[in-house]
Amino acid sequence: MKKFAICLLILLAAASRLSAWGPLGHETVIAIAQRHISEKTKANIAKYFDYDIKKDAVWMDKHRRDEDIAYTTAWHVYNTDKQDRYDPNPRVTKGDCVSALYLAEYNLRHYKELSDSAVVMNVRMLIHFVGDLHCPVHPYIGYQRNFWECTLNGEKLKSFHALYDAIPNRMWPGMKADEIAAQLDDCGACKRHRIAKGNFCDWAKATSERCRAIYDINAPDTVELDPDTVEKSREIVSLQIRDAGYRLARLLDEYFGK
Repeated sequence: MKKFAICLLILLAAASRLSAWGPLGHETVIAIAQRHISEKTKANIAKYFDYDIKKDAVWMDKHRRDEDIAYTTAWHVYNTDKQDRYDPNPRVTKGDCVSALYLAEYNLRHYKELSDSAVVMNVRMLIHFVGDLHCPVHPYIGYQRNFWECTLNGEKLKSFHALYDAIPNRMWPGMKADEIAAQLDDCGACKRHRIAKGNFCDWAKATSERCRAIYDINAPDTVELDPDTVEKSREIVSLQIRDAGYRLARLLDEYFGK
C-alpha cells in the first residue's frame, strides 16, 4: 500500500509539471472566448455539452495519463528556434501542442461527420491546447526547457515552469474566471480581429517573442527568483490569456458558427 501511494504521488507530480495555467487560467481563456462567440456557436456546442465547457478546461491534464490517451502527454508543450519560429517536436511520433491543435482543427472543421464522443474529445483538445500554446513556459524557446528548482520569497517551488503554470492564482487570488475575463477583455472589435488573425504557428511565434521577457526577469537556472516576479509578469500573463481567449473565440465561431 505504501509503495502504491509513493507511485501515485510520483505520477501526480509528473502530471502537474505541464498543466499550463492551472484550472483558473484555462477557465479564464474560455470565459473570454465565451464573451465573443455567436449565439449560433453556443447553440451548436450545447448540442454536445449539457454543461458549461469551462468544466472541461483541464480535462486533458486530468486524463493525460489514462491508458487510452497517454500518447497525448507530449502534446502540451512545443519548441521554438532562436528566431522564435515553431520547430516541430523531434519526438515526431508523439507530436506537440501545435500539431495537436492542427489535428483538432481538421476534425472540428468536419465535426458533423464525427460521432458525438469524437466531437467532445476534439473540443476538449481545442479549449485546452489553445491555452497551453499561450502559456509563457510552454514554448521551449531555443529548445530551452525550464524545470529547474527555485525559490520565490523564501517559498520553495517545484520548478520555474510550475511557477508560471500556477501564476494566475497568484495574480488574482480569490477571483473567479468570469471576473478575471471581464477585467482582461479590454479590446474593441477591430483589435480583437487583429489579434485573432493567423494560424497556430503564427501564434506560437508571437508567444515565443513576447514570453522571452520572463527570462529577462529571471535568467535561466536562477535559483533565487526576483521577489517581484509575479507583478513583473502580470502584463505578459494578462496579454497571453486575453489573446488566447480571442483566438479561441475565432476558432469556435469558425467551426460551430455555421
